Amino acid sequence: MTKTTSGLEHQVTHSCGSARVGRITVRQRTIETPAFLPVGTYGSVKGVPPDRLANVGSQMILANACHLHDRPGEEVIAALGGLHKFMNWDGPILTDSGGFQVFSMLNVAKLDDQGVSFQSPINGRRLRLGPTEAVDIQLALDSDIAMAFDHCPPLPADRSLLETAVRRTTDWAAKALAHHRATSTRGQALFAIVQGGLDDELRKQSARELTALDFDGFAMGGLSVGETSEELRTATKRYAELLPANRVRYIMGVGRPGDILTAIASGFDIFDCVLPTRNGRHGSLFTSEGTIHLRNSRFKKATGAADPDCDCETCTEWDLGVLRHLIMTGEALGGMLCSVHNLRFLHRLVEQARSAIQAGEFEAFYTSSPHIR
Repeated sequence: MTKTTSGLEHQVTHSCGSARVGRITVRQRTIETPAFLPVGTYGSVKGVPPDRLANVGSQMILANACHLHDRPGEEVIAALGGLHKFMNWDGPILTDSGGFQVFSMLNVAKLDDQGVSFQSPINGRRLRLGPTEAVDIQLALDSDIAMAFDHCPPLPADRSLLETAVRRTTDWAAKALAHHRATSTRGQALFAIVQGGLDDELRKQSARELTALDFDGFAMGGLSVGETSEELRTATKRYAELLPANRVRYIMGVGRPGDILTAIASGFDIFDCVLPTRNGRHGSLFTSEGTIHLRNSRFKKATGAADPDCDCETCTEWDLGVLRHLIMTGEALGGMLCSVHNLRFLHRLVEQARSAIQAGEFEAFYTSSPHIR
């Protein structure tokens, strides 16, 4: 077991090839890994109440510090008792620092070596975010795991831009770590984010520079930002080993079933994505036979479960035809039920992978999965 400077404990209990099962404990909150993190950007997983998140197997939730800074503001959340009370969630919370959101707002953002200035998508006001500001916001939110601010470039990107992103990310990470260690008093962990696009040498450089610093864990960022699915899976396999085995390994923005299995096979411990809930709200459901789209007319009179192998309330209590009706009429219940199913599907997939690793049978489980074909 590894205990980091902040007090985060990470233990790998089983391995099968590069895939591993473990446990993360931070501020007396524990999750079993590998684990998928639902995304609650504004402090709420859209359309899914906290009790249902727990029921489907969610262990840790991701919230976004940049968006919460914009609305309602970290000082408001602090006044309301901190992010856990604000979200009505007792489990661990990880907050992203905002690097990916800067990527998504490049049309209204201006980057320099000290950080980024951008226009609020809510009210148009000008905001400024840098490595120390991102730390202060996340400390005020009182999340369990914070992320260092990074420069996340789009893909494809010129090498010169990737080089700039790597340089800035390392510089910002060092500043964030020093500021966090000097100001954190409640055991919040801090992770760094490796950048470099699909350039192997730059990825190695970024990982080498960041892992030389005393972070509590490390993330692979800058993926799922424009590359093909094949490129993502190839990068996932190559880049996991760049991160130290005695730290938590996190790959950001991964939410397709096959991509999750590849991340597990490569040695990553945690992953997050908006995909299961975003797709659910539009009537797209993960199943053991592939993704189905409820807007398709063939489901109009369909009875039975979306996935007969699934144990979620959506599959055990609702017919496909009813779900389609709810989606087609824009009823919020339809989006919630489909999101609940998608989250449970991914959590079950990860639970099955965890069991296969513990039994020493992960390779057979992985290669036989229809999701990686």
